[in-house]
Amino acid sequence: MGQVFDKLRGKQWRHKQVQAICDCVFDRFKLETGRANLTFEELYIAVLLVYNDINKRLPGPHFDPPSKDLVRSMMTECDMNLDGEIDREEFVKFIELLTTDTLAVVSQGLIISLIVAPTVAIATKKATEGVPGVGKVVHKLPTSVYATLVTLAVVWVNSDTA
Repeated sequence: MGQVFDKLRGKQWRHKQVQAICDCVFDRFKLETGRANLTFEELYIAVLLVYNDINKRLPGPHFDPPSKDLVRSMMTECDMNLDGEIDREEFVKFIELLTTDTLAVVSQGLIISLIVAPTVAIATKKATEGVPGVGKVVHKLPTSVYATLVTLAVVWVNSDTA
């Protein structure tokens, strides 16, 4: 249950997830190249890896990575020391800026799945009790169990359509 509340905290949870993904990707490049900064080509490959991790770790639809042109223009914005390369701190800021919309979609999906679905389930339980065949089962189920089942169904449907 603690994980659910962590996800509902919003920006702190998103920052923690982005930081973990960025650290993993950045450390991979640091080991391969032996350098502390990323060039543009390495940055674009890192962006592809980050989007791969986002698609694997976070719930929601598949997100396509940005184009090279967008990455190049954002690199110039995030390169604070103007050395033409991105260090670890600049990389985290770059990825947070790049994935703002992506993570907003994930957050909206969590809100729908974890707040709206149980509320709708509880509100419509009485109407569902009148459905022939299903009504008797719904009537016998406690409201909390019914809301949980509907929520799980919504999460399952969202994960299949994603």
